[in-house]
Formats: sequence, C-alpha cells, structure tokens
Amino acid sequence: MRRVGEVVRTAGGVAVVRVPEGDDPADVGTETLDDSLTTVGRVVDVFGPVDRPYVAVSPVDRDALPSLLGATLYAR
Repeated sequence: MRRVGEVVRTAGGVAVVRVPEGDDPADVGTETLDDSLTTVGRVVDVFGPVDRPYVAVSPVDRDALPSLLGATLYAR
C-alpha cells in the first residue's frame, strides 16, 4: 500500500487530494482506501502543477464526502 495524499477539499462531488511532495500521483482508476482500509473511491483525474499535483477521487458514497476532509488516502 502507498499513500495517495491528504483530502484538502471537496468540489463537484469529488474529493481533491494533494499528492505529497516528491511522490508520483496515483494513476487514474486506482482504488483509494482510508486508514481503516475501507474503499473510499477511485482516482478519476490528475491535475495541477507537475512538481506537486492533485488527484480527484470519485467517492463510493457521496454523502461521506464531508467526513473525508483532512483524511489521508492510500492506494492498494
């Protein structure tokens, strides 16, 4: 498992995740998990500056989006 990044905001029904400095972003389609290894969603986009990009994660449960703020997500 590897760290995808921290959820910094929600917008348009997706979680916006900041990729840690020096890490490569997860590929589109990558399944994301939370600290308890529960599936949160899948990466649907990679955007932003090349040196520290963001990824957009489409959640399994859109009602849970607000609770993801500040959470660290991981990739299997």
